Amino acid sequence: MDNFFISAIQQVGVGTENFRATWDWYIKHFGFDIRILEDDTVAERMLPYTGNQAQKRHACIAVNLQGGSGLEIWQYSLRKPKSIDFEIQVGDLGILAAKIKCRDVEAFRAQFCADWPDCGPLETLPDGTPYFWTRDLYGNWLQVIERKDVFIDEGRLTGGVIGAVVGVSDMEASIQFYGEVLGYNRVVSDTTGAYGDGYLPSSLLKCRRVILAADRPMQGAFAAMLGSSTIELVQALERTPRKIYEGRFWGDPGFIQICFDITGMRALGDFCASKGHPFTVDSCPKGEQFDMGDASGHFTYIEDPDGTLIEFVETHKVPVVKKLGWFIDMKKRDARKVLPKFLFRAMGLVSRQKTSK
Repeated sequence: MDNFFISAIQQVGVGTENFRATWDWYIKHFGFDIRILEDDTVAERMLPYTGNQAQKRHACIAVNLQGGSGLEIWQYSLRKPKSIDFEIQVGDLGILAAKIKCRDVEAFRAQFCADWPDCGPLETLPDGTPYFWTRDLYGNWLQVIERKDVFIDEGRLTGGVIGAVVGVSDMEASIQFYGEVLGYNRVVSDTTGAYGDGYLPSSLLKCRRVILAADRPMQGAFAAMLGSSTIELVQALERTPRKIYEGRFWGDPGFIQICFDITGMRALGDFCASKGHPFTVDSCPKGEQFDMGDASGHFTYIEDPDGTLIEFVETHKVPVVKKLGWFIDMKKRDARKVLPKFLFRAMGLVSRQKTSK
């Protein structure tokens, strides 16, 4: 693994029927007001997951400067998105929820629930960490979890994404995949029983719940901003789970993928193939550079044992102040050295001006 490393979760993708309404909701309630990039072009390299047809879409990656991963908010521009036609239940195969960082869950819940009615009771994770459930305006589940660390303190109670809840069919196979391939090799907790108190569909049924973390320090240019994360695996034991994206396309409403910031894509590809999970999509098969709006890089996809999509992104260029021609060439700097905070503050100043228009 000396020739590559996986830094952290970069973003979790959320497909939507209304790009602007979804982003506005996440800005208002969770502070995802910093645009890292925005793109309104044709997705030509995702054919295995878009019906073998290139699809035009509008997408952005937005973050909260208090730290944590971002959200990739994504909407088809021409094709009508196909919503799920059944109620997602605990243990269904795919991404059930994104985990959102909050430094005072009780205080934030009181504030949030006064304004948003879909708000669950206070609960605790198996290790005693407070959290509560909510859903966004299109019904996507969010697990708001208490964590005290802050990247840039802007006086908010919430930060960005710090993980995901993933439904699986074979717990041991999934533990091996997320541990060996993605580096989540430390078991934080492993419990069997009811998932919750009934707020989530089927949460009173018996399941196995395993929370994994990476047993290594974060490294890479964006590591300080993105921070550490957990992957929570859930296997239903008293019902047959359904596949969340069965019969639908990548980008249709729901949580699309978990994306990781990485360095050393070619070596990573060889490693994933050796573990039985070769790239299913490669944006730069001939070593070219892929433009993503104002940014550029190289992205690939693999699948977990149940077909949940995992994306890898190696960033080559990222904008700081576009109108001044201020970009960071990631290929000319030490990949393990973190970017200074003042660059993120500069991105935030410019992005907020654009977002407010």
